[in-house]
Formats: sequence, C-alpha cells, structure tokens
Amino acid sequence: MVNDINIWRSAKLLVERYGDEAPIHAAMRVDELLDEGDVDGRTVWLRVVRAFEELLNKQPQGVVH
Repeated sequence: MVNDINIWRSAKLLVERYGDEAPIHAAMRVDELLDEGDVDGRTVWLRVVRAFEELLNKQPQGVVH
C-alpha cells in the first residue's frame, strides 16, 4: 500500500508539470492501468486523482491581495 505522503507528492508533481491538464493525464494513466489489468496500480492512481483535485481546488484564483 502506498502511503498518503507519496500520493500527495505525486499529485503535487502532476499539478506542477501539467497544471490544469493534470486530471486528463492522470485519467489516461488510470485507463492504461485498467487495460493492463493492474487493479492495484489503478487504485493508487485514483487516490492521486482525488488528491490533486483537492490541490487544484485550493489554489488561489487570480491576484491575491
């Protein structure tokens, strides 16, 4: 089992690399793992998806004063 800190690190890296497109890239990876029959890998990536969705929702929009 992958611990929560590694899930959050992965999510943060995805957001830094792909920005708002991170959900698309992660969803593609989830689909790839499903096609390969890697249920455990898919479960981990679904946890990453949930984590970076929270990250994206918490990022400030526009200029903060």
